[in-house]
This record gives sequence, structure tokens and C-alpha cells, in this order.
Amino acid sequence: MVDLTGRCLCGGVKLKIHGAIIGANHCHCESCRRATSSPVTSFFTVATGDGELEGDAVRFFASSAGVRRGFCGNCGSPLSYESDQRPGEIDFYVMLLEEPAAITMRQHDHWGERVGWLTVADDLPKDID
Repeated sequence: MVDLTGRCLCGGVKLKIHGAIIGANHCHCESCRRATSSPVTSFFTVATGDGELEGDAVRFFASSAGVRRGFCGNCGSPLSYESDQRPGEIDFYVMLLEEPAAITMRQHDHWGERVGWLTVADDLPKDID
């Protein structure tokens, strides 16, 4: 069990985590890259009831069928990712956390979609799908 806090860039949305970390991954898929304008996105996963976004600025976008992405309506910071393929789980962006080092990354997902100029020097498993 962990208790973690975080916020978006403007502070209009607060994140509270109070539960076990189910997973932690770097995602290289095109959808995540476009949603964040970054070459890779780092998530951690908790049970849906263990994470809470607070603030009037929380907004959601259906980025594809069965996928809902949370973001701050004020500053645009990406907040969360939910998929019908993983009911009962929610992903939050690691860099929202006040202490991102509290998360131990476990793997790279969608490695086959990574951008060619990004060099990754770690020994984490690389999921190719």
C-alpha cells in the first residue's frame, strides 16, 4: 500500500493515490505519443478505486473506442488513461507525482512502435505488440 499525491501543471487538478501499485510502464504507442507530444509516456497503474482526481478542471477525451483519457481543462496536462480492455484499473502519468521516484518502472510497452531516434539504455523488459 502506498499513499502518493500529485498535481497538474497549474495545480487545478490534484491526484491522490491510496493503494497498491499494480504496474508501471513506459508506453511507446503512437496514441500515447500524440496525446502527450512526447516520444514516450510513463504510467503507473492502480485499481480504479485507489486513485482519485480532484478539481473542477478534470476533463475526459475518448481517444479511441473503449479508451478514456483524463486531462486538465485549464493547463492541458495529461492525467489518466482508462481502457475497457482492463476494467477496474486506471493509469496515471508518473510525472504528475510529487515524488515520481516512488514508482519503480517495470517494462516498456509497444516497443515496436517506438521512435527510431530515441535511445533507451535500461534492462527493462520490452513488450512488442
